[in-house]
Amino acid sequence: MTPPEKKEPRGGRNLPAAIATGAGLLIPAVIGILFFVEVLIGLFSVLLCLGVWEVARALRSQRFEVPVIPLGVGSVGMLVAAYVAAEEGLVLALAATSILLVAWVLIRSTLRKPSDDTGRPPLQSAAAAIFTACWVPFLVSFAVLLVQLDDGAWRLTVVVLLVVSNDTFGYIAGRLFGKHPMVPTVSPKKSWEGFAGSVIGASAVSSLFSWLVFSEPLYAGVVLALLVVVAATAGDFAESMLKRETGIKDMSNALPGHGGVMDRLDSIVWAMPAAYLGVVALGLG
Repeated sequence: MTPPEKKEPRGGRNLPAAIATGAGLLIPAVIGILFFVEVLIGLFSVLLCLGVWEVARALRSQRFEVPVIPLGVGSVGMLVAAYVAAEEGLVLALAATSILLVAWVLIRSTLRKPSDDTGRPPLQSAAAAIFTACWVPFLVSFAVLLVQLDDGAWRLTVVVLLVVSNDTFGYIAGRLFGKHPMVPTVSPKKSWEGFAGSVIGASAVSSLFSWLVFSEPLYAGVVLALLVVVAATAGDFAESMLKRETGIKDMSNALPGHGGVMDRLDSIVWAMPAAYLGVVALGLG
């Protein structure tokens, strides 16, 4: 008797594994946000090292020689620098990481035998490596700056909730009303109707926190929500463009049930600097 075929999990994901992975990430994140920022830095360090590895692997499929070791060192360095020396430390850490990456690529290119030179020119590989450093660890490090502001733990919590609201309300509105794709050649499922749902839902959530938690004007919550939704959507498109250009579906299988780290961080990466700059510009932090 032929055994019954195993059914694929709905949505192509392993739901129990996804829940377990989400809980495993949520617990240290909550501890880090509310109590010990060092725990948050440790969690981000692991995620960023995996994230830059995923991006480097994707770029290597296009023959860019992107070095992972200096990217990992730079990722941790940017987080620590943001914690120790705020904005100035973060910028200096990015500059140091860029210098390290260029030197690493040039030295490897010099030592490589001519017969082994199958990649792109060193300048292009160095540019791709710096792009990776700017895209992933530099932007995520703004979360460390955000959590150190007044009421920083709540600020960071609100930003994460806004990213979740962006995804949730956008998905619901898109499924119910979506007819006009935003950028069909990049992400055909994202519609303007879904984007409108994200803006409305995130604005409601942000305004509620502005009123109840921070005792701030409602418009401040709306402005913050707009910044986060636009940035999160742009981040989602950025990762979709990379995956489309490199012909991959998931960045990796590093997070069971979720795919790759960048598949989960794509929206958060861009939302963090947008939220931080919005809070500072509005004089809320």
